[in-house]
Amino acid sequence: MSPSKIREKVVTERLFWVANMISAIRSLPLGSFADFTADARNTGAAESYLRRALEALLDTGRHVLAKGFGKAAVEYKEIASGLKDCGIIDNDAEKIIHNLAGYRNRMVHFYDEITDDELYGICCNQLTDIELIAGAITRFIESHPEMVDKSL
Repeated sequence: MSPSKIREKVVTERLFWVANMISAIRSLPLGSFADFTADARNTGAAESYLRRALEALLDTGRHVLAKGFGKAAVEYKEIASGLKDCGIIDNDAEKIIHNLAGYRNRMVHFYDEITDDELYGICCNQLTDIELIAGAITRFIESHPEMVDKSL
């Protein structure tokens, strides 16, 4: 795979999707676990928003690696090491995105093991992890305009 230019439109649209999903989670009743679970639709919505945010974030990382560096990442967890190796994220962020990728896989393949309590905790305490990675990708794109295709 040969590097080409990172498509700004793709990155912008996906990171906008991530931000919208995070916003949707934050609009849920997260004041208490009782509020969160009072209506079963809240946990279903939170799970869907979280999974879609993670997939969009990871797909953004995959796009940056493929287009900007010619590196293919077949598995979501490979995106973490690829982004670190390319200098887009640091060691701490690599661990975070590796865990996010693992959680996304768990949501898809072991969905029956995800508890309401666990989901509530993530929605209340870990959304900033997703924003941290999105911010790192955004900063990289902004600081490397020579690697970006700005065409529509």
